[in-house]
Amino acid sequence: MVSLTDVQASNSSIASSLPAGLVAVFVGATSGIGEYTLLQFAKHARQPRVYFVGRSQEAGDRIAAKCKSLNADGQYTFSKADTSLLSNVDAVCRAIKSKETAVNLLFLTTGTLKLGASMPTHLPSPPSPHRTFPSPKSHTHPANRLPLTETAENLHYSAALVTYSRTRFITNLLPLLQRAPSLRRVVSVLCAGKEGPVDASDLQGWHMTNMLAQRGHGASQVTMALEALAAKAPDVSFIHNFPGSVRTNLIRGGEGKLIAAMAFVSKIVGAFVDLHVPPEECGARHVFLATSAKYPAGKGGEETAGVPLPEGVAVARGVDGQSGSGVYSIDQDGESTGPKVEELLAGFRREGLVDKVWQDTQEQFQRITGQEAI
Repeated sequence: MVSLTDVQASNSSIASSLPAGLVAVFVGATSGIGEYTLLQFAKHARQPRVYFVGRSQEAGDRIAAKCKSLNADGQYTFSKADTSLLSNVDAVCRAIKSKETAVNLLFLTTGTLKLGASMPTHLPSPPSPHRTFPSPKSHTHPANRLPLTETAENLHYSAALVTYSRTRFITNLLPLLQRAPSLRRVVSVLCAGKEGPVDASDLQGWHMTNMLAQRGHGASQVTMALEALAAKAPDVSFIHNFPGSVRTNLIRGGEGKLIAAMAFVSKIVGAFVDLHVPPEECGARHVFLATSAKYPAGKGGEETAGVPLPEGVAVARGVDGQSGSGVYSIDQDGESTGPKVEELLAGFRREGLVDKVWQDTQEQFQRITGQEAI
Protein backbone atom coordinates (compact mmCIF):
# COMPACT_ATOMS: atom_id res chain seq x y z
CA MET A 1 0.00 0.00 0.00
CA VAL A 2 1.19 3.49 -0.83
CA SER A 3 0.82 5.39 2.42
CA LEU A 4 -1.04 8.68 2.54
CA THR A 5 2.18 10.24 3.87
CA ASP A 6 4.06 9.15 0.74
CA VAL A 7 1.20 10.36 -1.44
CA GLN A 8 1.24 13.78 0.17
CA ALA A 9 5.03 14.05 0.01
CA SER A 10 5.01 13.21 -3.70
CA ASN A 11 2.23 15.67 -4.46
CA SER A 12 4.05 18.40 -2.56
CA SER A 13 6.98 17.86 -4.92
CA ILE A 14 4.97 18.38 -8.12
CA ALA A 15 5.78 22.09 -8.29
CA SER A 16 9.52 21.48 -7.96
CA SER A 17 9.77 18.20 -9.91
CA LEU A 18 7.53 18.93 -12.90
CA PRO A 19 7.65 21.99 -15.17
CA ALA A 20 5.28 24.91 -14.99
CA GLY A 21 2.38 25.01 -17.41
CA LEU A 22 1.28 21.39 -17.25
CA VAL A 23 -1.76 20.86 -19.49
CA ALA A 24 -4.43 18.59 -18.01
CA VAL A 25 -7.83 17.46 -19.29
CA PHE A 26 -10.40 16.20 -16.79
CA VAL A 27 -13.53 14.50 -18.16
CA GLY A 28 -16.38 14.03 -15.70
CA ALA A 29 -14.98 16.63 -13.33
CA THR A 30 -18.03 18.45 -11.93
CA SER A 31 -18.58 16.10 -8.99
CA GLY A 32 -17.05 13.24 -7.05
CA ILE A 33 -13.62 11.83 -7.89
CA GLY A 34 -13.05 14.08 -10.89
CA GLU A 35 -13.77 17.20 -8.87
CA TYR A 36 -11.70 16.10 -5.86
CA THR A 37 -8.72 15.29 -8.10
CA LEU A 38 -8.97 18.48 -10.13
CA LEU A 39 -8.93 20.60 -6.97
CA GLN A 40 -5.85 18.81 -5.63
CA PHE A 41 -4.10 19.08 -8.99
CA ALA A 42 -4.82 22.82 -9.12
CA LYS A 43 -3.45 23.15 -5.61
CA HIS A 44 -0.09 21.51 -6.36
CA ALA A 45 0.77 22.24 -10.02
CA ARG A 46 2.65 25.35 -11.14
CA GLN A 47 0.69 27.56 -13.54
CA PRO A 48 -1.42 24.65 -14.83
CA ARG A 49 -3.68 24.96 -17.84
CA VAL A 50 -6.72 22.82 -17.09
CA TYR A 51 -9.62 21.90 -19.36
CA PHE A 52 -12.47 20.17 -17.59
CA VAL A 53 -15.71 18.72 -18.90
CA GLY A 54 -19.06 18.04 -17.29
CA ARG A 55 -22.82 18.35 -17.66
CA SER A 56 -23.50 21.24 -15.26
CA GLN A 57 -22.51 24.81 -16.09
CA GLU A 58 -23.29 25.85 -12.53
CA ALA A 59 -20.93 23.20 -11.13
CA GLY A 60 -18.30 24.10 -13.72
CA ASP A 61 -18.39 27.76 -12.71
CA ARG A 62 -18.20 26.83 -9.02
CA ILE A 63 -15.22 24.53 -9.50
CA ALA A 64 -13.36 26.99 -11.74
CA ALA A 65 -13.73 29.63 -9.03
CA LYS A 66 -12.53 27.19 -6.37
CA CYS A 67 -9.48 26.26 -8.48
CA LYS A 68 -8.68 29.92 -8.95
CA SER A 69 -8.82 30.45 -5.20
CA LEU A 70 -6.41 27.54 -4.69
CA ASN A 71 -4.00 28.61 -7.42
CA ALA A 72 -4.50 32.01 -8.99
CA ASP A 73 -1.68 31.38 -11.48
CA GLY A 74 -3.59 28.59 -13.22
CA GLN A 75 -6.03 28.70 -16.14
CA TYR A 76 -9.25 26.70 -15.80
CA THR A 77 -11.53 26.27 -18.81
CA PHE A 78 -14.86 24.47 -18.48
CA SER A 79 -16.79 22.82 -21.32
CA LYS A 80 -20.39 21.78 -20.81
CA ALA A 81 -21.01 18.58 -22.75
CA ASP A 82 -22.88 15.28 -22.71
CA THR A 83 -19.94 12.98 -23.35
CA SER A 84 -22.11 9.93 -23.97
CA LEU A 85 -22.25 11.27 -27.54
CA LEU A 86 -19.07 10.88 -29.58
CA SER A 87 -19.95 13.95 -31.63
CA ASN A 88 -19.72 15.98 -28.43
CA VAL A 89 -16.44 14.31 -27.49
CA ASP A 90 -15.00 15.35 -30.85
CA ALA A 91 -16.22 18.93 -30.39
CA VAL A 92 -14.52 19.19 -26.98
CA CYS A 93 -11.30 17.70 -28.34
CA ARG A 94 -11.29 20.07 -31.34
CA ALA A 95 -11.56 23.02 -28.97
CA ILE A 96 -8.62 21.75 -26.90
CA LYS A 97 -6.51 21.01 -29.98
CA SER A 98 -7.14 24.52 -31.28
CA LYS A 99 -5.44 25.92 -28.17
CA GLU A 100 -2.81 23.35 -27.21
CA THR A 101 -0.06 21.45 -29.01
CA ALA A 102 0.63 19.07 -26.12
CA VAL A 103 -1.27 17.51 -23.21
CA ASN A 104 0.37 16.04 -20.11
CA LEU A 105 -2.58 14.41 -18.41
CA LEU A 106 -5.95 13.02 -19.45
CA PHE A 107 -8.09 12.04 -16.45
CA LEU A 108 -11.37 10.20 -17.11
CA THR A 109 -14.13 9.44 -14.60
CA THR A 110 -17.37 9.40 -16.60
CA GLY A 111 -19.77 6.59 -15.72
CA THR A 112 -23.31 5.63 -14.84
CA LEU A 113 -25.35 2.97 -13.08
CA LYS A 114 -27.79 2.79 -15.97
CA LEU A 115 -26.56 -0.67 -16.74
CA GLY A 116 -27.48 -3.31 -19.29
CA ALA A 117 -30.68 -5.29 -19.58
CA SER A 118 -32.46 -7.66 -21.88
CA MET A 119 -33.94 -5.95 -24.89
CA PRO A 120 -37.66 -5.14 -24.58
CA THR A 121 -40.05 -7.44 -26.39
CA HIS A 122 -40.48 -5.05 -29.32
CA LEU A 123 -36.68 -5.05 -29.87
CA PRO A 124 -35.80 -8.74 -29.55
CA SER A 125 -32.14 -8.46 -30.56
CA PRO A 126 -29.29 -5.93 -30.25
CA PRO A 127 -29.88 -2.99 -32.58
CA SER A 128 -28.34 -2.98 -36.02
CA PRO A 129 -25.20 -0.80 -36.26
CA HIS A 130 -26.82 0.91 -39.26
CA ARG A 131 -29.88 2.27 -37.43
CA THR A 132 -29.89 5.80 -36.06
CA PHE A 133 -32.16 7.52 -33.61
CA PRO A 134 -33.14 11.19 -33.29
CA SER A 135 -32.82 11.22 -29.52
CA PRO A 136 -31.88 8.94 -26.60
CA LYS A 137 -34.53 6.44 -25.59
CA SER A 138 -35.17 4.66 -22.29
CA HIS A 139 -37.12 1.43 -22.21
CA THR A 140 -39.05 0.22 -19.16
CA HIS A 141 -38.49 -3.38 -18.16
CA PRO A 142 -40.13 -5.80 -15.76
CA ALA A 143 -39.31 -5.26 -12.12
CA ASN A 144 -36.44 -7.74 -12.15
CA ARG A 145 -34.71 -6.00 -15.07
CA LEU A 146 -32.33 -3.09 -15.13
CA PRO A 147 -33.28 -0.07 -17.27
CA LEU A 148 -32.00 0.09 -20.81
CA THR A 149 -30.93 3.41 -22.28
CA GLU A 150 -29.91 3.99 -25.85
CA THR A 151 -28.03 7.08 -27.02
CA ALA A 152 -28.88 9.09 -30.12
CA GLU A 153 -25.83 7.48 -31.75
CA ASN A 154 -27.23 3.99 -31.18
CA LEU A 155 -24.85 2.99 -28.41
CA HIS A 156 -25.82 1.52 -25.08
CA TYR A 157 -25.63 4.46 -22.67
CA SER A 158 -23.38 2.76 -20.12
CA ALA A 159 -21.02 1.41 -22.79
CA ALA A 160 -20.98 4.81 -24.49
CA LEU A 161 -19.71 6.52 -21.32
CA VAL A 162 -17.44 3.85 -19.91
CA THR A 163 -15.78 2.48 -23.04
CA TYR A 164 -16.44 4.30 -26.31
CA SER A 165 -16.40 7.89 -25.02
CA ARG A 166 -13.31 7.38 -22.89
CA THR A 167 -11.47 5.66 -25.71
CA ARG A 168 -12.50 8.41 -28.13
CA PHE A 169 -11.04 11.09 -25.83
CA ILE A 170 -7.78 9.15 -25.58
CA THR A 171 -7.56 8.45 -29.31
CA ASN A 172 -8.26 12.07 -30.22
CA LEU A 173 -5.74 13.48 -27.76
CA LEU A 174 -3.06 10.79 -28.04
CA PRO A 175 -0.88 12.77 -30.50
CA LEU A 176 -0.86 15.69 -28.04
CA LEU A 177 0.02 13.38 -25.15
CA GLN A 178 2.93 12.00 -27.15
CA ARG A 179 4.21 15.52 -27.81
CA ALA A 180 4.37 16.46 -24.12
CA PRO A 181 7.98 17.18 -23.12
CA SER A 182 7.49 15.89 -19.58
CA LEU A 183 4.63 13.94 -17.98
CA ARG A 184 2.50 11.85 -20.39
CA ARG A 185 -0.33 10.02 -18.68
CA VAL A 186 -3.88 8.72 -19.02
CA VAL A 187 -5.89 7.74 -15.93
CA SER A 188 -9.23 5.98 -16.37
CA VAL A 189 -11.08 5.59 -13.06
CA LEU A 190 -13.49 2.67 -12.88
CA CYS A 191 -13.14 -0.89 -11.55
CA ALA A 192 -9.54 -2.02 -11.86
CA GLY A 193 -9.08 -5.36 -10.15
CA LYS A 194 -12.71 -6.24 -10.87
CA GLU A 195 -11.96 -7.36 -14.43
CA GLY A 196 -14.00 -10.41 -15.37
CA PRO A 197 -15.30 -12.54 -18.23
CA VAL A 198 -16.23 -10.73 -21.44
CA ASP A 199 -19.14 -11.69 -23.67
CA ALA A 200 -17.56 -11.15 -27.07
CA SER A 201 -20.96 -11.49 -28.77
CA ASP A 202 -22.44 -8.61 -26.74
CA LEU A 203 -19.64 -6.12 -26.07
CA GLN A 204 -22.04 -3.26 -25.27
CA GLY A 205 -23.97 -5.37 -22.77
CA TRP A 206 -27.43 -5.11 -24.33
CA HIS A 207 -28.51 -8.44 -22.82
CA MET A 208 -26.80 -8.21 -19.43
CA THR A 209 -29.00 -8.21 -16.34
CA ASN A 210 -26.43 -9.04 -13.66
CA MET A 211 -24.69 -5.97 -12.26
CA LEU A 212 -21.55 -7.82 -11.14
CA ALA A 213 -21.21 -9.54 -14.50
CA GLN A 214 -21.53 -6.20 -16.29
CA ARG A 215 -18.95 -4.66 -13.95
CA GLY A 216 -16.39 -7.34 -14.83
CA HIS A 217 -17.31 -7.18 -18.52
CA GLY A 218 -16.87 -3.39 -18.64
CA ALA A 219 -13.75 -3.29 -16.46
CA SER A 220 -11.99 -5.80 -18.71
CA GLN A 221 -12.83 -3.78 -21.81
CA VAL A 222 -11.43 -0.60 -20.25
CA THR A 223 -8.14 -2.33 -19.43
CA MET A 224 -7.95 -4.00 -22.86
CA ALA A 225 -8.59 -0.68 -24.61
CA LEU A 226 -5.66 0.82 -22.70
CA GLU A 227 -3.48 -2.11 -23.77
CA ALA A 228 -4.42 -1.53 -27.41
CA LEU A 229 -3.67 2.18 -27.10
CA ALA A 230 -0.33 1.54 -25.37
CA ALA A 231 0.72 -0.62 -28.31
CA LYS A 232 0.31 2.48 -30.48
CA ALA A 233 1.82 4.88 -27.94
CA PRO A 234 4.32 3.08 -25.68
CA ASP A 235 5.73 6.45 -24.62
CA VAL A 236 2.50 7.25 -22.74
CA SER A 237 1.55 5.75 -19.37
CA PHE A 238 -1.95 4.25 -19.03
CA ILE A 239 -3.68 3.54 -15.71
CA HIS A 240 -7.03 1.91 -14.99
CA ASN A 241 -7.75 2.22 -11.28
CA PHE A 242 -10.35 1.39 -8.67
CA PRO A 243 -10.93 4.32 -6.27
CA GLY A 244 -12.52 2.44 -3.38
CA SER A 245 -15.67 3.74 -1.73
CA VAL A 246 -16.00 7.43 -2.56
CA ARG A 247 -18.97 9.78 -2.33
CA THR A 248 -20.09 10.47 -5.89
CA ASN A 249 -23.29 11.16 -7.83
CA LEU A 250 -23.17 7.76 -9.53
CA ILE A 251 -26.06 6.22 -7.60
CA ARG A 252 -28.10 9.33 -8.22
CA GLY A 253 -27.69 8.73 -11.94
CA GLY A 254 -28.98 5.17 -11.79
CA GLU A 255 -32.49 3.84 -12.19
CA GLY A 256 -34.62 0.93 -11.04
CA LYS A 257 -35.34 -0.90 -7.80
CA LEU A 258 -31.79 -2.23 -7.35
CA ILE A 259 -30.31 1.26 -7.57
CA ALA A 260 -32.96 2.62 -5.20
CA ALA A 261 -32.08 -0.14 -2.73
CA MET A 262 -28.38 0.70 -2.99
CA ALA A 263 -29.10 4.36 -2.31
CA PHE A 264 -31.27 3.45 0.69
CA VAL A 265 -28.63 1.14 2.20
CA SER A 266 -25.93 3.74 1.64
CA LYS A 267 -28.01 6.36 3.42
CA ILE A 268 -28.79 4.13 6.41
CA VAL A 269 -25.22 2.85 6.85
CA GLY A 270 -23.86 6.36 6.38
CA ALA A 271 -25.94 7.59 9.31
CA PHE A 272 -23.89 5.40 11.66
CA VAL A 273 -20.45 5.12 10.09
CA ASP A 274 -18.76 6.79 7.15
CA LEU A 275 -16.82 4.15 5.21
CA HIS A 276 -16.01 6.46 2.32
CA VAL A 277 -12.54 7.72 1.48
CA PRO A 278 -12.53 11.42 2.48
CA PRO A 279 -12.71 13.75 -0.54
CA GLU A 280 -9.32 15.35 0.10
CA GLU A 281 -7.59 11.98 0.45
CA CYS A 282 -9.36 10.67 -2.65
CA GLY A 283 -8.18 13.67 -4.64
CA ALA A 284 -4.64 13.39 -3.27
CA ARG A 285 -4.37 9.69 -4.11
CA HIS A 286 -5.57 10.26 -7.65
CA VAL A 287 -3.15 13.15 -8.18
CA PHE A 288 -0.43 10.73 -7.08
CA LEU A 289 -1.65 8.25 -9.71
CA ALA A 290 -1.64 11.05 -12.26
CA THR A 291 1.85 12.36 -11.55
CA SER A 292 4.07 9.81 -9.77
CA ALA A 293 6.95 7.94 -11.41
CA LYS A 294 5.56 4.79 -9.80
CA TYR A 295 3.58 4.33 -13.04
CA PRO A 296 5.96 5.12 -15.93
CA ALA A 297 5.35 4.60 -19.63
CA GLY A 298 6.81 1.45 -21.16
CA LYS A 299 9.18 3.69 -23.12
CA GLY A 300 10.13 7.33 -22.72
CA GLY A 301 12.68 7.59 -19.94
CA GLU A 302 12.82 9.60 -16.75
CA GLU A 303 11.75 12.89 -18.37
CA THR A 304 8.20 11.65 -18.91
CA ALA A 305 7.92 9.33 -15.89
CA GLY A 306 6.62 11.86 -13.37
CA VAL A 307 7.55 12.91 -9.84
CA PRO A 308 10.54 10.83 -8.62
CA LEU A 309 9.63 8.09 -6.17
CA PRO A 310 10.12 8.60 -2.46
CA GLU A 311 12.41 6.12 -0.74
CA GLY A 312 10.73 2.77 -0.15
CA VAL A 313 8.12 3.12 -2.91
CA ALA A 314 8.63 0.72 -5.82
CA VAL A 315 7.63 1.02 -9.47
CA ALA A 316 4.28 -0.67 -10.11
CA ARG A 317 3.89 -3.91 -12.04
CA GLY A 318 2.07 -3.63 -15.35
CA VAL A 319 -0.82 -5.84 -16.48
CA ASP A 320 1.69 -8.06 -18.29
CA GLY A 321 3.37 -8.85 -14.96
CA GLN A 322 6.47 -6.76 -15.73
CA SER A 323 7.64 -3.85 -13.62
CA GLY A 324 7.05 -0.44 -15.19
CA SER A 325 5.66 -1.82 -18.46
CA GLY A 326 3.27 1.08 -19.11
CA VAL A 327 -0.29 -0.24 -18.63
CA TYR A 328 -1.50 -0.64 -15.07
CA SER A 329 -4.53 -2.05 -13.27
CA ILE A 330 -4.31 -0.33 -9.88
CA ASP A 331 -6.29 -0.90 -6.68
CA GLN A 332 -7.51 1.67 -4.17
CA ASP A 333 -4.18 1.51 -2.30
CA GLY A 334 -2.18 2.52 -5.36
CA GLU A 335 -0.76 -0.96 -5.98
CA SER A 336 -1.05 -3.37 -8.91
CA THR A 337 -4.11 -5.58 -8.67
CA GLY A 338 -2.09 -8.78 -8.95
CA PRO A 339 -1.68 -12.18 -10.63
CA LYS A 340 -5.39 -13.02 -10.92
CA VAL A 341 -6.05 -10.04 -13.20
CA GLU A 342 -2.77 -10.58 -15.06
CA GLU A 343 -3.71 -14.20 -15.81
CA LEU A 344 -7.20 -13.22 -16.96
CA LEU A 345 -5.81 -10.58 -19.33
CA ALA A 346 -3.14 -12.96 -20.62
CA GLY A 347 -5.94 -15.35 -21.55
CA PHE A 348 -7.76 -12.56 -23.38
CA ARG A 349 -4.61 -11.82 -25.38
CA ARG A 350 -4.20 -15.47 -26.36
CA GLU A 351 -7.83 -15.54 -27.53
CA GLY A 352 -7.36 -12.38 -29.60
CA LEU A 353 -9.97 -10.57 -27.51
CA VAL A 354 -7.93 -7.37 -27.18
CA ASP A 355 -7.90 -7.09 -30.97
CA LYS A 356 -11.62 -7.87 -31.17
CA VAL A 357 -12.51 -5.17 -28.64
CA TRP A 358 -10.33 -2.66 -30.49
CA GLN A 359 -11.83 -3.60 -33.84
CA ASP A 360 -15.34 -3.11 -32.48
CA THR A 361 -14.38 0.29 -31.08
CA GLN A 362 -12.95 1.41 -34.40
CA GLU A 363 -16.04 0.19 -36.26
CA GLN A 364 -18.30 2.19 -33.98
CA PHE A 365 -16.10 5.27 -34.40
CA GLN A 366 -16.29 4.95 -38.18
CA ARG A 367 -20.04 4.37 -38.14
CA ILE A 368 -20.80 7.35 -35.92
CA THR A 369 -18.16 9.92 -36.90
CA GLY A 370 -16.78 8.68 -40.22
CA GLN A 371 -13.21 8.61 -38.93
CA GLU A 372 -11.08 6.77 -36.40
CA ALA A 373 -10.00 10.02 -34.73
CA ILE A 374 -10.10 13.75 -35.37
